[in-house]
Amino acid sequence: MTAIDAPQLRSRIEWQIGRVQAIVAETSRVKSIVLQPTRWPGHRPGQHVDIRLTADGGYRAERSYSIASPPAEHLITLTVERIEDGEVSSYLLDELQIGDALEFRGPIGGHFIWNQAANRPLCLVAGGSGVTPLMAMLRHRRALRDPIPASLIYSVRSLDDIIYRDELDAMTDGDADLRLVYALTRACPRNWSGHRGRIDQLLLAESSFAREENPLFFVCGPTGFVESISSKLVKLGFDPLAIKTERFGPELVPVV
Repeated sequence: MTAIDAPQLRSRIEWQIGRVQAIVAETSRVKSIVLQPTRWPGHRPGQHVDIRLTADGGYRAERSYSIASPPAEHLITLTVERIEDGEVSSYLLDELQIGDALEFRGPIGGHFIWNQAANRPLCLVAGGSGVTPLMAMLRHRRALRDPIPASLIYSVRSLDDIIYRDELDAMTDGDADLRLVYALTRACPRNWSGHRGRIDQLLLAESSFAREENPLFFVCGPTGFVESISSKLVKLGFDPLAIKTERFGPELVPVV
């Protein structure tokens, strides 16, 4: 499958129809939607697509969703979190059925992408559903059987809110080069031995890589989360140019 070699402008990418092949419940508020595109040029891990819904009266709503599947797959997986009063997320989670047609365009994005050819340690930091594009990177790394050291520091409210939890836990089995750290900000089991509370500077220092290893950082989540993590990484002495960020606002519209 051919990867995209340069950033693409949305105006140059045509809308197409994808058929829903599967819908997977990830948590009580999150589902993954698997699409079969009509045509697909391939994507890089970290890119996203635009989804467009059109009502009978002609009203249209458009939102952006990150691609969770790796480039090697011919199907596209989008992971959608329910947003309160979100017209698009409500439709996708409550009404969309297997076999339905969904209008989309993509892949889009040239900044927040991981190129394994960089051959540098990979440190991923996610807040909530911001794990979606980072999951595409981890799945791609696994498909390549890439020995590049990687870590995922994942902040969620509780264990039940961890998206892809079983798959993430399975990824660490037999992979000494992958480290997974959950930070639970609200509800913690009584026997929880992991991190409690928000991701702080100490956790980042312990769970990332040494400055001398020249790691690449990808940080994704709500705006406040991304700004806080980026600031902490800079204070730790990491190169700001090695920290790529993607922030999500209402209805998960990426701002890069």
